[in-house]
Amino acid sequence: MGKSQKKRAMRRHNPMRVPDSHLPHGLASASSASTKTDAVLPIMKKMESADPVERKWACVAVSNLIYNDPSTRRLLQGKNVVGTLIGRLTDPEEEVVVEAAGALRNLCIDGGYDICAEMYNKNILAPLRTFIPKISTTLAQYLDSPKTAPESAQKVVYEFAENVITILWCLSETSNRALHAVNALALVPFLMAFLAARARLPPAPVAAAAQCLYVLTDDNAPVADEVRANFSHVACLLDIARADAKGKTPAPAGADASEERAAALGVLACGILRNLAPFPPPSALAALDLDREVILPVLVPVLTSVSLPAATDAVQGFLRAQAEEEPAAPAKPDGKHPPRSDHRSEAERGLEHIEARLRTVQLALEILTGVCATLPDPDLEPGVEDDVDADADVDGDDVTMDMAGDDAMALDDDAAPPPNAPPPLHAPAPAAFLPALLEPLLALIQPTPLSFPAPSPHAPTTSALAAIHTAALECLSNAFLALAAAPGAAAADAAAGQRVWSAVWAALAGAGAPGDAAPGSAQGAVWDTAAGVLWGVGSVWPGKIDFDDAHVGALVALCDARAANEAVRVKCVGALGALAQHPRALDANRAIAAYLLGLLAPGAPGVGTETLLQAASALIDVFADEGAPAEANFRAGGVLAALAGAVEGVRRAVRGIDRKKEGGRELRRYGEEVRDNLVAFVQYRRELGV
Repeated sequence: MGKSQKKRAMRRHNPMRVPDSHLPHGLASASSASTKTDAVLPIMKKMESADPVERKWACVAVSNLIYNDPSTRRLLQGKNVVGTLIGRLTDPEEEVVVEAAGALRNLCIDGGYDICAEMYNKNILAPLRTFIPKISTTLAQYLDSPKTAPESAQKVVYEFAENVITILWCLSETSNRALHAVNALALVPFLMAFLAARARLPPAPVAAAAQCLYVLTDDNAPVADEVRANFSHVACLLDIARADAKGKTPAPAGADASEERAAALGVLACGILRNLAPFPPPSALAALDLDREVILPVLVPVLTSVSLPAATDAVQGFLRAQAEEEPAAPAKPDGKHPPRSDHRSEAERGLEHIEARLRTVQLALEILTGVCATLPDPDLEPGVEDDVDADADVDGDDVTMDMAGDDAMALDDDAAPPPNAPPPLHAPAPAAFLPALLEPLLALIQPTPLSFPAPSPHAPTTSALAAIHTAALECLSNAFLALAAAPGAAAADAAAGQRVWSAVWAALAGAGAPGDAAPGSAQGAVWDTAAGVLWGVGSVWPGKIDFDDAHVGALVALCDARAANEAVRVKCVGALGALAQHPRALDANRAIAAYLLGLLAPGAPGVGTETLLQAASALIDVFADEGAPAEANFRAGGVLAALAGAVEGVRRAVRGIDRKKEGGRELRRYGEEVRDNLVAFVQYRRELGV
């Protein structure tokens, strides 16, 4: 099984909330698509006004203009709204600074990577750096003596802090350079202060601090080590998670956005703790089974707290109500009534509540993706392979079935597993927690009418739904690929595998054809991830899953469409190999064998090394039993001659693996194993005389 199939981390935690990928490139297309084109230039001019009320009004207007409107957002980008708003962060009027930070925060959340990268390149960290001590001082004053704190303290602690922290969270996911720059701000004490005072603060800044810390501790040793080393920080996070495990999450149906943020806090605490794990002795958490005792009791109820069809129906109802509402007249600056950025209709508030619930489910799935990928990394023994010349190659011409002596077997037992097979489990964790997760995950992979429309009638809902489908499939993929390493009693329950298989194909029916699901699109992500689930299910129950010819055709089409994506091609080949082992599907066996042999054929275009090795390994498994019904296809199809002709190509591919590249040593080891197995299989079959 492919080394890249179990996903351990997802760097982009806040995917673009309001995508603009459906818009043609260029400002002209954005201008024609926007209904607010005429408002853009006046607002940009007012942002430079000498009147602070007009500057504040303009900052608020930016937030209102971009609300769920990617075309207007792109227009504003073309007018350098990012640079202008960053300039307003040093405005002499505090209220202008607060509103500018709010507009930048909304741009980060709605626009995603490109806008965040622009902010970093325009040095937004310079003013943000000065805000952190100010917010910390104001927070301390507010907590020590709320009555004597400055009048602006509540606004700073409640609103401004959330905006600044959210921008920092988004920036940290922009690039490694941006992450290192955010690390240099030493944010851990600042963020933990909000979590420690959570009972006395509103949910929004606390949830933002938790989200930022979750991102900063994800595969980021400087911050993770700092949090892990502070007992009070870890104890605070554990208290939050355990409180939610006792029944404080999820938020009740109909909860408002602030209650949803509070519900998300426990989920975020679980994510941070998992980022910090394992905890070494003498930490009290070293003996704690974090997944079973803390994380799963919080996350599983979150998965069952939402029905995607019901959420979709509610969104469509709010959209109908919104269409019937009279549009509010735009606010004008008058010097007496400061502009407001939080005016929302009942329909808009309802949509925000549903989106918050969906994002909490998405977050829970993201963390569960790591829980399901419970297998350890290969633990290569130092010094064993480093002394071997990277260009050395043992062709294995003389490999025979009796070469595995006691010493060789001992080495095989101790060696790290190849990259295309998960390492052995220390404990059958996936089988233990999978039953509780299976039904909720199967429900969450099913598309709704709002999952993939382009353009979407409500882009935030579509973005959240697509992310939920993909994350749920990722959980299933990791769980079944882990289970395939040690299926145990699960192998006897083929009905469970059939149910998962059918549910995945039902979900894929709503994602379009594989050839039409472009790489990088939401549908493409669903297909690419689902291939891993299908491979995992086929590997746990090889030859026991009933399937349609259309399934074979779809996997072949996906494999062909992903010529540049080796990981997806390996999944497709693995799934096809498992299907070809079905004893009653001889026609499918013949078609799959011909396709896999085509990948092994000398000079086959666009076949990467891992795909080549997976195809060779799959064919050996498919025809391992010369007494199986598929033996007739083996003989009639000239499989032995084709495999013999592929040996030299496999040898060359293995020789070409660079051990110095990341994962190169593991791949080389696996390649040598497949090469030796192929040579031995060909020799064994020749000796049989068939």
